[in-house]
Amino acid sequence: MLLRHIHYFLAVAEHRNFTRAASALYVSQPALSQQIKQLEESLGTRLFDRSGRRITLTDAGHVYAGYARRALRDLEEGKRAIHDVSDLSRGTLRIAITPTFTPYLIGPLVRSFHRRYANIRLQIEEMSQERMEERLLDDDFDLGIAFEDVHSADIESRFLLEERLALVINRDHPLAGQQSLDAPTLGTLSLVLLNAEFATREQIDRYCRQHALQPQVMMEANSVSAVIEMVRNTPLASLLPAQVTQEREDLIALTLTPAELKRNAVLLLRKGAYMSAAAQAFISLAEVFSAAE
Repeated sequence: MLLRHIHYFLAVAEHRNFTRAASALYVSQPALSQQIKQLEESLGTRLFDRSGRRITLTDAGHVYAGYARRALRDLEEGKRAIHDVSDLSRGTLRIAITPTFTPYLIGPLVRSFHRRYANIRLQIEEMSQERMEERLLDDDFDLGIAFEDVHSADIESRFLLEERLALVINRDHPLAGQQSLDAPTLGTLSLVLLNAEFATREQIDRYCRQHALQPQVMMEANSVSAVIEMVRNTPLASLLPAQVTQEREDLIALTLTPAELKRNAVLLLRKGAYMSAAAQAFISLAEVFSAAE
């Protein structure tokens, strides 16, 4: 059996249509159909039910698809292992991050990593933690930076740092002279918050429920950078990681009292995955960086 058969099978399984699968693979439909027929003959079973208007996987096809995807993933890992260079003179590192880390963590980490290993190519993508775990399991990334609430038993987490949410305001805000803020006062403020797509918003809403607060949310945004700009340019306050103010002289972070909003940031890795020299170097650097926070 050729590797081509597996690629063709998975394409048809994904598109549920021979014409669309053939187009995606840049092959003719008769050629694709012939390859699938050869694969089914070699396995001695039908992989697709062709009786309806839409092609579906048979029970055997569902089982085989799981093994086929795993085989391709393992082969890709093997390819990277062959080309991995232990002296870090070349290579690629694929990192997924949840968006709240972008303003204060990933920049300094990447800067420090690039200074040491300038020939390592970095691929960085923002996404939700749920999506990140799925793509780590599919071997689309080498590691992720997210939170400790891991959903998959096949994902390993390593503590990175404690992230503390604070009330973030600009220096012209009436509360700019304070160091902290109690929960009742928070309930009186006009806020701009991340929208419900973010785990951060879920944590904020839970905090407000626990303290019987009705937050006055005047604006919402789907990016941390947008929220920061709104805080900088309006009288609105926000709840963001306190670290976002560290390199911004025009922003101030007030500690929430008496109960702080805290959560642990972690590195995520697929259990048993091949760990390249570049990934090991990045993890070591991230751990040193977090210890200094």
